[in-house]
Amino acid sequence: MRVLDFDNTIYDGESPLDFYLFSLRYRPSNIKYILPVIFHLIRYNLSRTSREDVERAINRHIHAYLSSFDDIPAMVRAFWDTHIHKIRSWYTPRPDDVIMTASFNYTMDEVVKRLGIRCCICSTIDYETLDLIHLNFGDNKVKSFKEAFGDDAVPDEFYTDNLVDLPMLKLARKAYLVKGNTVTPFDPKEARERTGTR
Repeated sequence: MRVLDFDNTIYDGESPLDFYLFSLRYRPSNIKYILPVIFHLIRYNLSRTSREDVERAINRHIHAYLSSFDDIPAMVRAFWDTHIHKIRSWYTPRPDDVIMTASFNYTMDEVVKRLGIRCCICSTIDYETLDLIHLNFGDNKVKSFKEAFGDDAVPDEFYTDNLVDLPMLKLARKAYLVKGNTVTPFDPKEARERTGTR
């Protein structure tokens, strides 16, 4: 089983941010919902806030943001029409790949269909209520993986750009760090040096 992070791993950039910026052409006033979430995500990446704080920030704004649009599926299709080229050249999709990402189902459902991938474990928004159900972020990823495939499941390979995914890197039989189109085997020693863990 090959498991892959999405943003900055097989996609060149942060697809939620790209989607939010793309959506401003439909409703520019929605910038008021985007900026607080970006602020909390930056703080999380700098280890100055918790995943729970990020989740609360998203929950406060996601419903109002999404409900402001008339046709979300059409907007998502238009987004991927103009952004599918950002799938990195190193990545060749396989139908049995598992994409594991913090990105939301309302954008991921469309791109995995275009890539021909059957399984995507992602953050989820209720399509009816537009409320946040689950944030698949950081330490939540191992839990989500085990819930999907069983307590004894282990990825044969895991690919990511970020040591935030260290629990998944440690779980996989083989793990790889991705930078641009360069894929290198994960070095636990380097991870200890960069994170200060033993």
